[in-house]
Amino acid sequence: MKTVINPAKDSWPGLLKRPTQSVEDIEATVMSIFRDVEKRQDDAILDYTQKFDGVRLKDLHLSDKEIETAINDVPEELKAAINHARINIERFHKAQLGSEVELETTEGVYCWQEKRPIEKVGLYIPGGTAPLFSTILMLAIPAQLAGCKEIVLCSPPNAQGKLASEIIYTAQLCGVSMIVKAGGIQAIAGLTFGTASIPKVYKIFGPGNQYVTVAKQLATKFGVAIDMPAGPSELLVVADRSANPSYVAADLLSQAEHGADSQVILVSLDLELLVQVEHEIQEQIKILPRKHLAKVSISNSKMIYLDSQTEALDFINAYAPEHLIIACADPGYFIEGIMNAGSVFVGHLTPESAGDYASGTNHTLPTNGYARNYSGVNCDSFLKTISFQKLTKEGLQNIGNTIELMAEAEGLFAHKNAVSLRLKDLNSDEN
Repeated sequence: MKTVINPAKDSWPGLLKRPTQSVEDIEATVMSIFRDVEKRQDDAILDYTQKFDGVRLKDLHLSDKEIETAINDVPEELKAAINHARINIERFHKAQLGSEVELETTEGVYCWQEKRPIEKVGLYIPGGTAPLFSTILMLAIPAQLAGCKEIVLCSPPNAQGKLASEIIYTAQLCGVSMIVKAGGIQAIAGLTFGTASIPKVYKIFGPGNQYVTVAKQLATKFGVAIDMPAGPSELLVVADRSANPSYVAADLLSQAEHGADSQVILVSLDLELLVQVEHEIQEQIKILPRKHLAKVSISNSKMIYLDSQTEALDFINAYAPEHLIIACADPGYFIEGIMNAGSVFVGHLTPESAGDYASGTNHTLPTNGYARNYSGVNCDSFLKTISFQKLTKEGLQNIGNTIELMAEAEGLFAHKNAVSLRLKDLNSDEN
């Protein structure tokens, strides 16, 4: 990891850069696949699956036997762990389903809001080197709680044309309507346009690599909403001398092992801690099965010493991390001051892994600085809010003149007339 000591603020833009390509770099590739899927439908998806995943599928759907075998293959101990996580995630997300808003804004003018589920949603679940079955819990549980009618899951198959048994088991546990063996750009395109095998959906959720992230962004050009731009994983740890170097190193490596394009940052208020953490990283990385990925990620990552909490907080808010760990003796300053972060982990005994799996919070979060303007997935992500209003006789009389004056000032006389006709009739009835 590159070490930087008290960097000047004019150098921060360089430190804040992520090791990812821009949309412009890969948009042409993504759009060409989109157009091909739009034209050739399932045939294109099967061709791209063969090209990118190395397998020629006969069917994009799972057979009943595949589902049964997968469920039986998952060890009972792991099933219990998944169910434990499911309970916590469900509890936290169910608490997000707030009461409706209802108000009489003026006497006789009643306004209220009601929430309705997005009927058809697509869930993208990364496969490949790390089949993220935990992401199914994070997406399917709030989708179910929100009342979505159709929940379509897409995940890339392995070289044998199969999905991880854990993905299939968790999808069944969480009430997914359909599982599709397709990944990458072609899966997002299928969910966008709809094919014989993949239903067209109204909103797409889930993390992915840079190509999947750009594909989701391009899907919005075709009338499909997305949760957020959620690309390669990232973590920032802010720590002082009270932090345990081995814990900090383990947390940094836990995100670095996601992939070569992941990034981790340590912002330290103590110089000695940088040395200790660097040593721990070199020792711990040796035994990681995914050390080949973690090493590349670590080479793109930084350890930064800042000598004041104010500077550290400013840097964190400028970086807007997906995950933020506060490993400080007194975390209150950062808790109160943080404005831009996807999810925050407070204290020395709160690893980021807790949020990834089982604490109850959602791990589908904005990356690449999008925490400045996006929230992580929650129940509201799967809901639309519809506003209602109803005016009584007194209500129309109370605000009618206000509407007429404003409509006339804007030159919209049909708007004014819609009110004037009603007021005239009400006045006639009174006389």
